[in-house]
Amino acid sequence: MSYTLEDFAADCRNALRADPGQSGQEKVLDFVRKALQDEEFVATNVPASLPEDRNVIYRDEELGFLICAHNNPGAKNGYPHDHGSTWAIYGQAVGETEMTDWKVVEKGDSPRTATKVELEKSYHLKPGDAHLYPAGAIHAPMRDGPTRLIRIEGTDTEKLERTRIEPA
Repeated sequence: MSYTLEDFAADCRNALRADPGQSGQEKVLDFVRKALQDEEFVATNVPASLPEDRNVIYRDEELGFLICAHNNPGAKNGYPHDHGSTWAIYGQAVGETEMTDWKVVEKGDSPRTATKVELEKSYHLKPGDAHLYPAGAIHAPMRDGPTRLIRIEGTDTEKLERTRIEPA
């Protein structure tokens, strides 16, 4: 029997209810990997027919986390960013994404002064891979072609203030 979106959301909710911190987030990471291993789950919830970019497929009204399915149509170099005060998990469903992690070398002192960062490491997310980015973790995705992924947001990132970040 396939892993359904309802079961996936319930597993995430139960893990975060038990521990909203890093331990709970790491359990959610395991559930993301489980979902990505299920071909029927991916075909149903992250299909090629999705509208481009970010699609919220589940919103937890109690805890505030979101499950998003992303359909990225082509090559793109992302920019270093964080998710403000929340965490996120990226799970690769289709294609490959090169991820880069960045470290702060100069903290901005106002909304007009950007935080300066430099590259710390680079790695690839392939289908079935998932990675947890704790609150404040600075990263950037790059892709050479189309990709699809699941992304869990601890809270709706479109409603959060983010730090202005630029490479040093």
